[in-house]
Amino acid sequence: MKIVKTAKLKKASHTNFFDDTIDIYLKALTFYIKICELEYRNYSKNNYNFSNEKMKYIEELTHKTATRTNIPEEYDFSINFYKFPSYLRRSVIMEAIGIVVSHNSRYKNWEEKRNTCIISGKKFYEKPPTLQYEPKSFPTFYKTNTFEKKEEKGQAKIKIFKNNDWIWLDISFNCKNLYSSKDFRFKGFKECNPSLVKKGKKYFLHFSYEKNVKLQAPIKLSLKEEKKEKEQQRIISVDLGLTNSAVCSCITNNGTVIDRLFINQSKEKDHRSTLLGKISKIKRISSINTKELTLYKKVNNLSKQIVQDTINKIVDFAIKNNVHTIVFEHLGKIKGKGSLKQKIHYWNKNTIQDKVKKKAHGFGIRFSRINPKNTSALAFDGSGKVIRNNKKDLCRFSSGKQYHSDLNASYNIASRYFIREYFKPLSEKKRLIIQAKVPELSNRSLCSLSSLIRLNEVVV
Repeated sequence: MKIVKTAKLKKASHTNFFDDTIDIYLKALTFYIKICELEYRNYSKNNYNFSNEKMKYIEELTHKTATRTNIPEEYDFSINFYKFPSYLRRSVIMEAIGIVVSHNSRYKNWEEKRNTCIISGKKFYEKPPTLQYEPKSFPTFYKTNTFEKKEEKGQAKIKIFKNNDWIWLDISFNCKNLYSSKDFRFKGFKECNPSLVKKGKKYFLHFSYEKNVKLQAPIKLSLKEEKKEKEQQRIISVDLGLTNSAVCSCITNNGTVIDRLFINQSKEKDHRSTLLGKISKIKRISSINTKELTLYKKVNNLSKQIVQDTINKIVDFAIKNNVHTIVFEHLGKIKGKGSLKQKIHYWNKNTIQDKVKKKAHGFGIRFSRINPKNTSALAFDGSGKVIRNNKKDLCRFSSGKQYHSDLNASYNIASRYFIREYFKPLSEKKRLIIQAKVPELSNRSLCSLSSLIRLNEVVV
């Protein structure tokens, strides 16, 4: 699979020179969106299956050459866009085609929904999608045609639109984001063409780096005794919590716990809660305050630090144990009141999962999710439901044993994943035989680590 990462490099000079370039790029994009909308039926009927074929068709209609002179005035691109770079023009056409195709697809889906409602006698209130003629977009500069790097680090030449002409301009940019400590972050990656992006009053060069990564083969498990030793698959099960940021367990397919990790940024969380207390105090005194905005920035930065530290530790733990897959719970919307609502707001559970997935794929590690029902409510030893204390960090089993709640949940997460993988290749008849011997396997939401251990004792 292809991994893509982006480095955002801030411009260090000529920050006021690029407004005209972005303006003319957006005008060209608007021009081609209108043309693509008019010609959509024509290039759809001609069965242009590839983007390059569509781009070539639109370019022949709008770009005048020595052999193509019979172009209508309203279609002639060169009238208002003199000396527009060829690579940039084709980039605009490709983007315009994508916007129009996407709009028509959304409109078709809207019509199907409307017709379904009319047939069933229901009222339909949804408005039709509209085509955006002036989308927010930024130009991509192609190497040798509009962008050239110099030998000096952080120096380049870029072709911009200034004083009604396209000229080359020497620029400098900050290369700090390309390095982690002193190491280059994108070793083994291919550098793609940069994009010029405006954020507020600042300009950045966004360099994309891509790399083809081979993920580990899908996990294959068997219940036959002679294959048990050969199929010792390791996974990391992660339980994201509100008290601890994450609790990880490294578990094999026979239910053996190899390693555990508790991740918690207590200092950062205490600092964040102190700042949130100050913000609530300011709000009681005055409705608008500049100090409040400064404190919110600090809170957001602390939250980003907690998220990134959690991600790094989870992936590092997976690499250290040489695992096949990282498994999370499929967490949906969770509601709360008071202080719990605030904790849920800064939990960032989906952000952590998405970024762990991207980072893990870069190392060839797979990513998976399981049903979260009863993972925290059931004891991993199979003794039934647990009773949790007020802080929810400890739980008591029916036998009287006390255990860490999140660690207990992480064991159950791993067992659910392995049980699901065991059952995938089995026929219905074999599943019923196993479920007769281990009854809780008939309902996946009642499975725990003890269920996985009992399942490994079954011989088909």
